[in-house]
Amino acid sequence: MKRLVPQTLRNKMILFTLIIVSIPLLLTGYVIKLETQEALLVEKQTKLFGIASLLDNYLGEGYSAILTAKNMQHADRATQINVLNEALKNYTDTLTGAYPGVGAGYYSKELDAIITYGPSSNYADKVGIAIGPSHPGHKVMNTNERLVEFAPMVRGDIMNAMIPVVRHGEVIGYIWANELTDDIHAQMASMDNNIYLSVGIGIIVSLLLIFWMTRGFIHNVETIKNNLEQLRFDLRHKISPMEGEMGQISDAINHMARSLLNAQTLNENIMHSIADGVITVDINGTITSANKSAEALTGFICAEIVDKPYKEIFCEGRHFNSLLLDTLATGTNYIGIEMDYPVKNRDIYISISTSRLKDSTDKIIGAVVVFKDLTEQHRLQAQMLRAERLASLGELMAGVAHEIRNPLTAIKGFVQYLQGTDNEEERKEYMPVIIKEVDRVNRVIETLLYFSRPCKTNYTLVDINSLIEETLVLVKNTGTKHKLEFKLQFEKTLPQIEGDAEQLKQVLLNLLINAIQAIPDLGTLEIKTWHGNGDFIHVQITDTGTGINPADLSKVFDPFFTTKATGTGLGLAVVQRIINAHYGRIDIHSEPGSGTAVTLQLPVTHQGGETDE
Repeated sequence: MKRLVPQTLRNKMILFTLIIVSIPLLLTGYVIKLETQEALLVEKQTKLFGIASLLDNYLGEGYSAILTAKNMQHADRATQINVLNEALKNYTDTLTGAYPGVGAGYYSKELDAIITYGPSSNYADKVGIAIGPSHPGHKVMNTNERLVEFAPMVRGDIMNAMIPVVRHGEVIGYIWANELTDDIHAQMASMDNNIYLSVGIGIIVSLLLIFWMTRGFIHNVETIKNNLEQLRFDLRHKISPMEGEMGQISDAINHMARSLLNAQTLNENIMHSIADGVITVDINGTITSANKSAEALTGFICAEIVDKPYKEIFCEGRHFNSLLLDTLATGTNYIGIEMDYPVKNRDIYISISTSRLKDSTDKIIGAVVVFKDLTEQHRLQAQMLRAERLASLGELMAGVAHEIRNPLTAIKGFVQYLQGTDNEEERKEYMPVIIKEVDRVNRVIETLLYFSRPCKTNYTLVDINSLIEETLVLVKNTGTKHKLEFKLQFEKTLPQIEGDAEQLKQVLLNLLINAIQAIPDLGTLEIKTWHGNGDFIHVQITDTGTGINPADLSKVFDPFFTTKATGTGLGLAVVQRIINAHYGRIDIHSEPGSGTAVTLQLPVTHQGGETDE
């Protein structure tokens, strides 16, 4: 549609003038055409009714008088038709011969037959034929009124003028005179062509006058337009002086350019003095500016990227979701988000902030991204992280040693004691304790191995609602039935997700057990599922338990951190690992004395298949 609209002023003026001139001419031509067609039809009707009236006058006293004069009033139908035809044929042929293209004739109601149909050289075979029950001739004879019909009849598609034949107050038949509609249409088409030709000549003459009258004006406009194109990149450029109103416009533009140059100089000094990179885009995502720092960080100079789509420069062919374009589309502002950012021939690690740009009327005109290069800082942080991991590994080993030393000490003591006794009762009493402590060591080691080694995740389609119900069967027992009220709010249209059902069941089981253990007496455990945006589903488990101290909230996912006397401190660490393996997210919100809410965010689809995490 946009291609059909002229883009230049000259073409717009031509189109505008063409419309202004053409509409009256076309309307006038159309009205003339309608009036001419109406006049032609009226003239045709008058002529045809005139021919029919002449035939009516020629008939004299009617069909009976002719038959009586020929002494044929008692003859059979065919003979009577033949006698009437011989009496009236010559006059019918004479009239139709005087009006080329016209057909005319008599019809007898009593004989129910066509008496004549001139010119007889063409339509003699129609004599004696009775008209059909739907033929308008019946209406003429029944109503005793004239009638004009456009319809296919005996002769073909015609304009048929019919008058009743009335003698002594009785309708004895009807007379018609007709003309082929093709002939009428041909005459109308000829008149239409003359009208179209006149209108076309008028439009062409108008266009020639428009070209001649607007040539100078368009030249000045083109000059101003070309100079404005140069002003986009160089506000120091001046438009040459002109005369009249165009001169006033050019002077005003030059004055405005000087004012903009002063303001731009100030803004450029501010922008170029900023150490952070700044890129702005308009409402369509087209880059409008970039400061010196942005050029240095991205490797692109302004001439390479200004007036080009941001998506084309930084996103196409790369696995990169642009926060700037998301801000432009949704209005979501991002502050200090650290991420890898694709630039010319490489990626850099940056801190990025985005927001929408608005004009003085609060109308959104684009968006801006401000970014700082953190590549070196990120490298140093990675080194620090490795050092912290080594320290964490030491703490981990200390925790493992602590968790294992206690049961090993108990096992050693019982074994040493049993070595010095032969009492079978004591053996039966202490052997289950030893086995229990061994199992405790084994559980710690198994959990630690799961946490530390890669595990295969077998992705299938999982119905989260059904998985929660299966897990609830494991925790709804005699001990919890009288203690807890379970509230379930499941979204029924929740889509299936790609996940490992067994691992997700372990996540739910750990979270439910933690929630149940956090409720000392009576309480409520609420489980809610919903479909957020198109990519994620959410599961929230809320309890009315004792809650978590703010100082402990940041440590709950650390291995071996626990506030329970008999806990290993690996449950939530394993939960976080499984959720990370599913490309999801876990958030915990808790207030002491008010309970805890754990929210899982899981993608509907991700890599799929089997993966090693």
